[in-house]
Amino acid sequence: MSGFNIQELMSQAKKQYEVLQKKMQETIVESSSGGGTVIVKMDGRKQVLNVKIDPEVVKSGDVEMLQDLITAAVNSAANKIDESMQSAMGGMLGGIPGLG
Repeated sequence: MSGFNIQELMSQAKKQYEVLQKKMQETIVESSSGGGTVIVKMDGRKQVLNVKIDPEVVKSGDVEMLQDLITAAVNSAANKIDESMQSAMGGMLGGIPGLG
């Protein structure tokens, strides 16, 4: 039997996991809602790094609208992270024999 070495496969998987962890830390996305009224910056671990809110929307006093805009911007940023990570995972799995 040749070609299948579980230790080598595990070593490659560990290296790929470490690369993914680093990519998650380095990946930063920005998403907005309400035409830029709310802007959310998020990292690959889905930690919100920054939220910017246009002062005019606060002045309007429409708290419900502001809540909806924040929710939409956060969800959009999370979706961007998911897409980025799926793309990264697909590329990494291609380098592991039997998975790509």
